[in-house]
Amino acid sequence: MAVSNVQIHDQVKVHYGSIATSGGSCCGGDCDCNSDSSALYESAALEGLHADVVNLSLGCGDPVAIAGLKPGETVLDLGSGGGIDCFLAARQVGTDGRVIGVDMTPAMLEKANANKDKMGVTNVEFRQGYIEALPVEDSSIDVLMSNCVINLSPDKPAVFSEAFRVLKPGGRISVSDIVTEGDFTEEMRADAAKWAACVTGAIDVETYTSMIAEAGFVSIEVVDKANAEKIVEHNPGMPYVYSARVTAVKPG
Repeated sequence: MAVSNVQIHDQVKVHYGSIATSGGSCCGGDCDCNSDSSALYESAALEGLHADVVNLSLGCGDPVAIAGLKPGETVLDLGSGGGIDCFLAARQVGTDGRVIGVDMTPAMLEKANANKDKMGVTNVEFRQGYIEALPVEDSSIDVLMSNCVINLSPDKPAVFSEAFRVLKPGGRISVSDIVTEGDFTEEMRADAAKWAACVTGAIDVETYTSMIAEAGFVSIEVVDKANAEKIVEHNPGMPYVYSARVTAVKPG
């Protein structure tokens, strides 16, 4: 039986709420998808970040490094978690810029706001909401980022449609995400726990970029793609899983 969108959201919320309060890995088990931020980010970028921020990255790449952020820009981070990418972006956009993080998990938002207080950051705001229905005004964002989150959505076309809505003309997206080469079976996708662990919600990279194009974006580029065997152990019958960084532009 296919798993419903509500079941997926509930499972993801429970999974990440538990990580926020008790620690652990986004992918579960013994993998190290989030245990070492230095494997994802340049060491210089992590300097000055509070330990509680660095130890709760939960990402699969570094979307900030390829976003080309400029002083004064407004940035939106989908699935902001503990806030690491928001705080990194805040440094680059400066005091005249603004960063908004959106997350659906109350425990993660509490953690992010606590980290914000520890960091003394004033140009970052966290909002509760779903990435398929963003609590953000139309055409108000310069750059949209996301790190290992869109794969968790049960309605990815809605995510990219919302991204297009909130971006200003000429605005751009910069995401790191889990993608595949090939597809999971419907039986595999019916496992909500595996979906929440950044596994069976992932889709073929060609489908992923096609969805971005269908939302209206242009200049879509898979900047790089790396084997994600540390995140998802490959088993017979499964498609190969990758961590990819993708950029695109809203026509201006």
